[in-house]
Amino acid sequence: MGNTLRNRAAVAACLVMLCACRKNVATEQTASPSDEALSKIYALGFSNKNVTMDEDGNYLVEGDIVLNAADLDGKPDMQFLRVGNAEQYRTYNLVTRLPRVITVSVSSKLSKSYVAALDETISRYNAEKLLITFKRVSSGADISIVKASGNYLASSGFPSSGNPYNQVKVNSTAIGSQPQATVATILAHEIGHCIGFRHTDYMDRSYSCNGDPVNEGASTIGAVLIPGTNSNPDPNSFMLSCIGSGENRPFNANDKTALNYMY
Repeated sequence: MGNTLRNRAAVAACLVMLCACRKNVATEQTASPSDEALSKIYALGFSNKNVTMDEDGNYLVEGDIVLNAADLDGKPDMQFLRVGNAEQYRTYNLVTRLPRVITVSVSSKLSKSYVAALDETISRYNAEKLLITFKRVSSGADISIVKASGNYLASSGFPSSGNPYNQVKVNSTAIGSQPQATVATILAHEIGHCIGFRHTDYMDRSYSCNGDPVNEGASTIGAVLIPGTNSNPDPNSFMLSCIGSGENRPFNANDKTALNYMY
């Protein structure tokens, strides 16, 4: 999710603007991406503004999305579909081989509160009776929720080869003692990326993150309008780039339409 914690404005970036997604927590110096990498990121259809690198050498774009070096050289066959204002959007790559159970685990390095938050997240998804369902397991999961540190609050990536992205990183120190429902919203958002959702406000991150308008862009990776979703700004979507401290965003009507269309 995106950027600074509103309440901890002093701390850096987000989550508390809880940037329900990735969030910037300006703490450590990290390597700077090269001009070539920034050009490739832009060509893939992402904003190349404020790109940072995580501890594994991956690129963090749009506040919480992970791209690795191989992603930057990817050349999907499909062409980008750009549409209007703030509808729900997805990538070209989705989870396949449906119906399917996606397993999710929580690292033992995270507190039990994350287990409870994940259970709430799973309940939200499974209540929609989709062709994908989620199940918490102790190990060997399709998606592992792991503890991380650095200059972001949470991050994840997009599906590949028909499988969900396999990891959600959470900076529990930066997230702090947020309510369970807020953490569940953050996890639901990051898992949303893992199954192919882009940010609802990808075309103007200032909608949920404040600041200058930034169009995250979309080309080869895809920003495909999900039919039936709202053509106007959607202030309550779980896939908005940023979220305020203490906020809870269960799936709204447009989110449910998008989930049911995709899965």
